Amino acid sequence: MDMKYPIGTFQFDDEITSRVTSVWINEIEDLPRLLRDVVKDLNNEQLDTAYRSGGWTVQQVIHHLADSHMNAYVRFKLALTEENPVIKPYDETKWAELSDYKLPIDTSLLLLETLHKRWTNLLRSLTPADMKKTFIHPDSGEVSVGKNIGIYAWHGRHHLAHITSLCNRKGW
Repeated sequence: MDMKYPIGTFQFDDEITSRVTSVWINEIEDLPRLLRDVVKDLNNEQLDTAYRSGGWTVQQVIHHLADSHMNAYVRFKLALTEENPVIKPYDETKWAELSDYKLPIDTSLLLLETLHKRWTNLLRSLTPADMKKTFIHPDSGEVSVGKNIGIYAWHGRHHLAHITSLCNRKGW
């Protein structure tokens, strides 16, 4: 198994249908519960363990998910309300070094639970025309709203797999 990409990279070349996006939205909705379930019994030493050599700790992964998904939510809203906006990327490595990544994980778990309720409500309201709206990512180029739903469903599963694979390897 590739510990950096335990579920592989995001790949989707088929048509983005309402059935496909419905599955992805359900995955986004389920992430906070699944994440809380997998970390509920971890102690501080386990939370401070990196999922791979050179990788983030479990605590950093959880805080990163909150930061990343907040940014994603804003990007969706920009794409839905502006004409092909250019979004601002951020340096996730530097963000992971800031003091708020030392806060208890519950701060980010609660944030994810609330954010994902709003986010999935928004995503379920989208029309087929909304799914085709786009934004420009300076590194990735033009991204449609529909594809971005898939990217963030994958992103949640990707980081959840970092934590679950670490727990499995360590016998936690």
